[in-house]
Amino acid sequence: MKLIYQLMISFFAVILTVIFIVGGTVLNYYSNYVYSNTFEQLTGYGQNAEQLVMSSETGVKGQYQISPSMIHKIEQVFTNQRVNFTIYSKADNESNDNVRVYPTDGDLGHRPMPDHLSKEYWSRLQKSEYIRDVSSSGKLLGGQQSPKGAQPQAYVVVPWFYQNKMFAAIVVSARVADIDSNIAQIESNLFVALIISLVLALILAYLLARYQVSRVNRVRHAAHEVADGNFDIDLPSKHRDEIDDLATDFNIMAKSLRDSQTEIERQEERRKEFMANAAHEMRTPLTTINGLLEGLAYDAIPEESKGKSIELMRGETKRLIRLVNDNLDYEKIRTGQIKLSRRQFDAMGPLHNIVTQLTKKAADAKDKLTLEGESPVSVYADYDRFVQIIFNVVQNAIQFTQDGQITIKAERGFHEAVFTVSDTGIGMTPDQVKNIWDRYYKADPSRKNTKYGESGLGLSIVHSLVKQHGGTIKVTSELHKGTTFKLTFPDATDADAMESASHRKRGA
Repeated sequence: MKLIYQLMISFFAVILTVIFIVGGTVLNYYSNYVYSNTFEQLTGYGQNAEQLVMSSETGVKGQYQISPSMIHKIEQVFTNQRVNFTIYSKADNESNDNVRVYPTDGDLGHRPMPDHLSKEYWSRLQKSEYIRDVSSSGKLLGGQQSPKGAQPQAYVVVPWFYQNKMFAAIVVSARVADIDSNIAQIESNLFVALIISLVLALILAYLLARYQVSRVNRVRHAAHEVADGNFDIDLPSKHRDEIDDLATDFNIMAKSLRDSQTEIERQEERRKEFMANAAHEMRTPLTTINGLLEGLAYDAIPEESKGKSIELMRGETKRLIRLVNDNLDYEKIRTGQIKLSRRQFDAMGPLHNIVTQLTKKAADAKDKLTLEGESPVSVYADYDRFVQIIFNVVQNAIQFTQDGQITIKAERGFHEAVFTVSDTGIGMTPDQVKNIWDRYYKADPSRKNTKYGESGLGLSIVHSLVKQHGGTIKVTSELHKGTTFKLTFPDATDADAMESASHRKRGA
């Protein structure tokens, strides 16, 4: 079943239930109200009749004589209300029995009444109690048998007192059919209102269901767009309910997919660029090596040049090994296959060795390489990986600095060792700074064929290794003015705590 029909049924069922509950409650209330109001009116008629009789009749020896003609006149006043009166009086002064004094047997007509009130009724009336009841079909007042065809009556029995003694009782009655006709009119009106309400409820349920389904369909259509590769989706959301929350979450998902797609395309472009560069870098030394080997094989190279040729092949071979090792190292570091053997040592020793190794390369680029710092500068790190990190950062500085200054500075911070590598080279734009940690990225593509810039993986490796040490690496740069790398390595306690937290996060 489609959602719109499910929602319509749900809305309609709720509204229908409310209508029936309210309608039943209102009908029950009005039924009780009509009967209660009828009883109140009948009681009032009986009390008024008592006042009229007592003001017009003359007492004899402490009692009142009830005149049937007076009661008949009073009854005539209520003809339009279709109210009937029946009077019962004491049989004699000594007896506790009663007899009907009005109307007489010949005047009963369509309202058959018993000749006597029951002793139970009479006793209750003597206690000033009003009796209110409805006679059922076939039963008279007090449960006595009525003639065939007699209609049920709603009645009130009101006692009359004179000098604190009950001398009579009046039965004021009205046909139940007349009362039921009023209730039937109310029921008819309620039924019409119910039909109108049901039609309106059906229309309202359809509109509400259609509105909700349209909101769901909007998300559904957006999902189809995403499935077709269109991630530029932005669903409107007013944060009013769960569907709006779903739209918000969908927008976040679409943005994440869009960013992921952009990153995938960017990485794919870098990968293609890397593959082209790597193929080019490999082809050049392989071609050189192959040519030299053929020359040696066919004695095409003079004897005095063979040593130089062999040295050239060794250099090209090392270049290929370095390119392959960079990729292997990056994959191992990225997948967590590198296990660090950290220990405490003085960083000034390996820093001096790095400066010694790279001084010739710096001199080739007409750069001045200097080291600042006083031993000892204690650092907690994997010795070999520390050397690799600093070596790559300094080598990167040499690669992008020509006829400039490169400064390595080592110092102690707060529970950490801090190393700064600054150069006065070509610098970078903010966009280049943002991307330098990405795999295969080169801030200066024109350097792709240089001796030290084959893979574009050096800084990616550095970034991953520093993070594995629990440290940080930050870069500030200004185009044409230079770049500064700042690396921090936390001390043993802090580094171990950070590593434990990282393991817990990965486990969660």
